[in-house]
Amino acid sequence: MRTIEDARSACDEHRWGDAWRLLSAIPASDLDVDDLDRLATAGYLIGHDEEAFRNWTQAHQRCVDAGALHRAAHFGVKLAQCLGFKADLGRCRGWVERTARVLEQAGIDCVEQGYLEYGLGMLRLFEAGDIPGAHGHFVRAGKVAARFAHHDLTTQARIGEGRMLVYLGELSEGMALLDEAMVSIEAGELSTLAAGDGYCTVIDACAELFDLARWRSWTESFTRWCDGEQELVLYRGHCFLHRAEVLGLLGQWGDALGEARHACDRLAAPVNPGALGAACAIEGDLLRLSGDLGGADAAYQRASIHGHDPQPGLALLRLAQDRAEASLGMIRRALGETVWPIGRARLLAATVEIELAVGDHALAKSAMEELHVVGRELASPLLRAHAASAAGAVLLKEGDDKAALVELRRAFNQLNRLGLRHDAAKARLLIAQACSGLGDNEAAAMERAAAHATLEALQQSVHATTPAPPDGLTARELEVLRLLAQGKTNRVIAGELIVSEKTVASHVSHIFTKLGVASRSAATAYAYDHDLV
Repeated sequence: MRTIEDARSACDEHRWGDAWRLLSAIPASDLDVDDLDRLATAGYLIGHDEEAFRNWTQAHQRCVDAGALHRAAHFGVKLAQCLGFKADLGRCRGWVERTARVLEQAGIDCVEQGYLEYGLGMLRLFEAGDIPGAHGHFVRAGKVAARFAHHDLTTQARIGEGRMLVYLGELSEGMALLDEAMVSIEAGELSTLAAGDGYCTVIDACAELFDLARWRSWTESFTRWCDGEQELVLYRGHCFLHRAEVLGLLGQWGDALGEARHACDRLAAPVNPGALGAACAIEGDLLRLSGDLGGADAAYQRASIHGHDPQPGLALLRLAQDRAEASLGMIRRALGETVWPIGRARLLAATVEIELAVGDHALAKSAMEELHVVGRELASPLLRAHAASAAGAVLLKEGDDKAALVELRRAFNQLNRLGLRHDAAKARLLIAQACSGLGDNEAAAMERAAAHATLEALQQSVHATTPAPPDGLTARELEVLRLLAQGKTNRVIAGELIVSEKTVASHVSHIFTKLGVASRSAATAYAYDHDLV
């Protein structure tokens, strides 16, 4: 059957949207198990999660009925992993337990035993917070993967083990494993599912460690990878999220806000609550920094609805709104319930700022000293720069302008080298204060003027003009393309835009001509590949 052959070719070429449309046109009962797997994989990648889970479940049951328990376990662990990635831990646990029983009944040594260990490790981490226990499962998964020379599992186990080592304080050993895993991912040795999961997990680790160099490099690599995969939804959403974080740090606030909003769109349907909440919080941070306090408040509220605690951004927002008591309560609560040094690192600089502004100088100094310690332990130039800036702020409060200036110059130089324009400008404002205290008012004026110019440019970037549609499309054609890419017919599009079907058909014809495509599926692929949906 030509359609089946075309669908298989589409999967081989990573044209996931085309594969989904071709295979979903065939009754599932007419697909063999391998094609059912292809249909589920394509569906999962382009955002049809529940259909994908149903198809994998059907494939699993077919294998059980046929007595092919090894293959049934394959689909069981795939379901567990994908559900776990979406933080659906109850269903993930159910498939781990079912797969364990299937493998016990089969009584065979297979790579799925390693995937079972991997799933148990993820559950041990997310359900119980047991890092040493999770580490043990990942190590055992890696040993099984090595016996079967299985690239996907080897790399995923390596990532799990590396991340646990980081949490256990063995930073260099853990990062070495993560770097090795990224070599395999960039070399194209892994399946799309394993590569996407790997990118997300490693970049999350780099973000947690404030390792800006790796964070930026792997995010750029992730972007290139996504560009080679047609119509990605979930992974592209995570990519937008990471790009928003990096661009925000580098002061490209307008672009960062656009990426954060793209992330919110991609992660909302199908919903991925944890990542969606994080994307909303990033949007809130950018709006707060640009002066849109009302918009920031709304974004932080959306983050909270999706289960993400938007701190320290929300506490800093309350400080900007002159709600000192609320700001103090929030940052002290957040810091008090966070025990991991990596988690506390995100809160400490804000704690210093808030405590110095409206709270307790002794608590500010304690937070600053802890930030110094964490910065050294994590070997993070970014955290060390924040610690130096915090030290300078504390010394200014104590009246030691000379010592403060030394710390603040160190902070500014490091932040400037890292390209963190906003943080560098904040350091310059403190430098200006130190210079004034030392009687050099001219230097203070120069520092203050340079800082304000940077901050004004950053805020203006958020309100920059929206780029024109690509490839000569008109605004109306872009609107039609977006609806077309959502799978809507000309009749439905005409109804939504309140125009005739003939008008829509004319727009579609012009779109095809301008984009150099010959089908709706090709136009849809273009829309996804150019982040227009």
